[in-house]
Amino acid sequence: MTLSRPDVSIISLNGKSPQIDDSAFIAPGCRIIGDVVIGPESSIWYNCVVRAEVNRIVIGARTNIQDGSVVHCDGPAPGYPDGFPTLIGDDVLVGHNVLLHGCILQDRAFVGLSATVMNGAVIEGDAMLAAGAMLTQGKRIETRQLWAGSPARFVRDLDDAAVMGMLMGVAHYVENAKAHAAAIRKG
Repeated sequence: MTLSRPDVSIISLNGKSPQIDDSAFIAPGCRIIGDVVIGPESSIWYNCVVRAEVNRIVIGARTNIQDGSVVHCDGPAPGYPDGFPTLIGDDVLVGHNVLLHGCILQDRAFVGLSATVMNGAVIEGDAMLAAGAMLTQGKRIETRQLWAGSPARFVRDLDDAAVMGMLMGVAHYVENAKAHAAAIRKG
C-alpha cells in the first residue's frame, strides 16, 4: 500500500507497510517508508524521514522525532547477521535535525539537536546525548549520564532536575502535537 497526500508520504516497500497508531501526529512534509511502527501519542514533526526498507524501525508511545530528523536502519552484513534495526522506546525526546541510524534509544532517552547516533549504539533511559554530538558505533550511554562531543564522551551524571525536565518535555510535545493536528485539520 502506498498512501500519499501532497504533504505526507506513507509508503509500503518490500512487502512491509508502516503501522501508525491513530493517535500519532504525522506533520506535513514527512516521509514514512517500509517496516515502521509508530506508537500512541507519538509525533513525527515537519519534514522528517523514517525509512525502513532493509530492517525495521519501532517508535514507542509519546515519543517525538522533531523537525528535519532522519531515522534509518541497517540490513544484515558480515559479522552482523541481524543488521541494525532502530528501536526507540516510550517517552523519548529526539531534537531537531537528528540522525538516528541502526541504534537503540531506551524509554525516556534524550537526543539533542543535530546529534548523530550510529549503528549498534545504545542510549539508556534517563540518559542524554548533547546537541551536536556523535555517538559512534557500539557505544553505550548509561542511565542518567550526559555525553557530548564528536566523538561523544561522558561529561557528567544528570541530576533529578535534568531528568524531570526531560519528562516535562515529553508532556509538552504530546500536547503540542495535538494543537498542531487541530490547526492542520482546520486548514
